[in-house]
Amino acid sequence: MTSSENRGQWGSKFGFIMAAAGSAVGLGNIWRFPYITGQNGGGAFVFVYILCVLLIGLPLIYNEVALGRFTRKNTIGAFRDTGANKFWLAMGAVLALCVSFFVLSYYSVIAGWTIGYIISEFTDFIHDFKTFQATPAYVIPFFGAFMVITILIVLGGVSGGIEKASKVLMPLLFVLVFLVMLRSLTLPGAMEGVRYYLTPDFSKITGKVVLAALGQAFFSLSVGWGILITYGSYLPKDQNIVSSGLWIGFMDTMVALLAGLMIFPAVFSFGKDPAQGTALVFQVLPDIFNSMPTGGRVVGASFFLLLCVAALTSSISMIEVPASYLIDEKKWSRKKAAWTVGILAFIVGIPSALSGGASDLFTNMQIPFFGGTTKTGFLDIMDALFGELFIVIVALMTSIYVGWIMNVKDIAAEISSGSPFFGKKIIGNLTPAILWTFFIRYVCPIVIALVLLSTIGII
Repeated sequence: MTSSENRGQWGSKFGFIMAAAGSAVGLGNIWRFPYITGQNGGGAFVFVYILCVLLIGLPLIYNEVALGRFTRKNTIGAFRDTGANKFWLAMGAVLALCVSFFVLSYYSVIAGWTIGYIISEFTDFIHDFKTFQATPAYVIPFFGAFMVITILIVLGGVSGGIEKASKVLMPLLFVLVFLVMLRSLTLPGAMEGVRYYLTPDFSKITGKVVLAALGQAFFSLSVGWGILITYGSYLPKDQNIVSSGLWIGFMDTMVALLAGLMIFPAVFSFGKDPAQGTALVFQVLPDIFNSMPTGGRVVGASFFLLLCVAALTSSISMIEVPASYLIDEKKWSRKKAAWTVGILAFIVGIPSALSGGASDLFTNMQIPFFGGTTKTGFLDIMDALFGELFIVIVALMTSIYVGWIMNVKDIAAEISSGSPFFGKKIIGNLTPAILWTFFIRYVCPIVIALVLLSTIGII
């Protein structure tokens, strides 16, 4: 299916949901969410997180998807065609495009590591994560291989490439999560990890915990990247944005919740420390898999395949944002746009690939960051800037732009198209559209501003 402008279009609602949910589900769901949960009150944090997804995440999802469908344009075109001046174009659209491109450049490096670990589960060529990370002959080819896979999927177009791949990859991801989770739950002492993860202690809910939940919900739902604006531009007018957004939030949250049941039981069963971040995935867990009495290598390979699939569903959405700009605005062919973006992202990502010990310059370079912290290493610097700071700014700018600069009623009407309930009265004259407008104009900007202040260390 193609639109009148010969742009791509989703072939089905299911395909859009799989692709959009896939853009949200990534490496952070697998290891970051369980770690953050464990450090912020366990089950109580999960409760707060779900509230944040419903009250903040969903309005932002609806906002970006509807803006894309309303304009039928890429991120920059969406802002420009609704009357944005140079400030809003720069701080909303151009910055969103940069976020997707630069995160793709280093995210694919990490994703490449998962390919190496899948192979190593059967060949044992990786003996130590730090040594592997510091060996360019390993990390750069795996980085390149992952980037090529991403490009090849995007080459197939919206329906024939991204949608078709997402329909396979997302169900596969859930199957792998369940398989690894079931094996993890059957280990001796696994229930101790489950209790650590899910036992609520509401006395631990503090302002810091709420901000952590807001930050995790915010970062995990693909808002602030330009992805949902781009994907929304391919959505037919009769599709229900409200129910689609609910499915996206539900699937993203389910992967995160199941990841905790997959990781913590295994970590506690083997007496490991759950608070180790990236090292938990690439150092602790391989040791656990190799120590399992039966099926350890198969479970390990399945786990790293799961990580690779999660990374791939995100990377194809990241490459689509700048590629759609080149296709729409510069009239490039999809083939030329996808290969150009992918090759440039690979070149830009080489310093990140070398920052694990292969290059003293890129490994030890430092910049002072907000709150008195210092970021060390090219990859961590890129992540601090594009993966944490700028996405918050983009989401804030997009929320303010739709709520206050353009006519917010146009976007509310766009959400109502295909979602009749959105415009119906529920209490007196109150409609979901009025509630959403209140959230996008007042609640979301205030909350995002608090997350931004937390990110830069002011609160």
